[in-house]
Amino acid sequence: MSRTGARRAIVLVADACGVGALPDAARYGDEGTNTLGHLAEAVGGLSLPTMQALGLGSIIPLEGVTAAEDPAIHGRLHALGPGKDSIAGHWELMGVVQERAMPTYPAGFPPQLVSELVAAMGRDVICNRPDNGLAAIEEFGAEHLRTGALILYTSQDSVLQLAAHVEKVPASELYSACAAARSVMSGEHAVGRVIARPFRGSPGSFERTDGRRDYALAPSGRSYLEELRDAGVQVHGVGKIGDLFAGVGVSCSHPGASNARALDSVEELMEQPGSGLVFANLIETDQIYGHRKDVQGFACALVEIDRSLASMLVRMREGDLLIVTADHGVDPAHAGTDHTREYAPLLAVTGEMLARRSAGGRLDGHRHDGPLADVGATVLAWLTAREAGDLPGAAFIS
Repeated sequence: MSRTGARRAIVLVADACGVGALPDAARYGDEGTNTLGHLAEAVGGLSLPTMQALGLGSIIPLEGVTAAEDPAIHGRLHALGPGKDSIAGHWELMGVVQERAMPTYPAGFPPQLVSELVAAMGRDVICNRPDNGLAAIEEFGAEHLRTGALILYTSQDSVLQLAAHVEKVPASELYSACAAARSVMSGEHAVGRVIARPFRGSPGSFERTDGRRDYALAPSGRSYLEELRDAGVQVHGVGKIGDLFAGVGVSCSHPGASNARALDSVEELMEQPGSGLVFANLIETDQIYGHRKDVQGFACALVEIDRSLASMLVRMREGDLLIVTADHGVDPAHAGTDHTREYAPLLAVTGEMLARRSAGGRLDGHRHDGPLADVGATVLAWLTAREAGDLPGAAFIS
């Protein structure tokens, strides 16, 4: 097997695990934010031994997470373009930088646009305002059950979300409505994502199902995923990765509606022979705990990720590269429940580094601070031994 053919890269995106406000955060109302820093303070310290050993506490001071004596590659990554949502973050990780921010609707969607949506979907809508998804379901769920009108809401991000009870509107019908909405939301109204949010239960005890589906715009430019595809490298998307890239550059998708399922998918792929990229989103730190400001749940989710990382490190082959990062923040100490404009952490280690440590040596990592796109550039260099000169980013492993 060739040098590059034996290689594999695993990229884990711990959604919304930001590590400090970006220099332009004040433009977004996010000055002073620091998701992991404030989370650690809120819970009296984090206990993450695997990430601590790799260097998480060497990136920024974190209560409970000390700086590593022998860290792996570690640092902070920043966005080059605007935005602070999952599309902007994941696209930039793979080298797609937006020139301008996608449209947002802080006052809800305008009447003419709502009329077009209703005509295309064949159902009326209620709510139509920026809202926390769970709050919108609790407030409008009973009316939705009476009338069949879809719950339409948005946020600070460039999203249109539609929620429906599975017993009133089957998930398949909700997906069709979202596809119709996606066709309407074009041109000046081309939001980053139209999101289906099926839910179940009774008033007072509604809960989302795991049937979320994202209808994203295709990336606005060429990505490192396409570079890998054209080089004959398999790209495995876990969780919402395939949706975020509208399938462009993703060879196959694997389940990941929960962190547990996504982490299982990653470990299953690591057990298989072969090479390629495993690109996974771990959603719960954002969707389940971050937006709800559930600091204990957030901390517990990080503990579970940390335990899975320990298992993954044992499974790593010499030709493996593991990268842990994020896409934005969702600071629990910040006003509101929306995403925050923050740096993403970077932890990276290779199988060769781990083998050296097991033999009594050192990881000999280094600090690396740079753009999010350095992740894609590094993956391409690791798996193909080449660069994509026209894309942003530079490899942090030679």
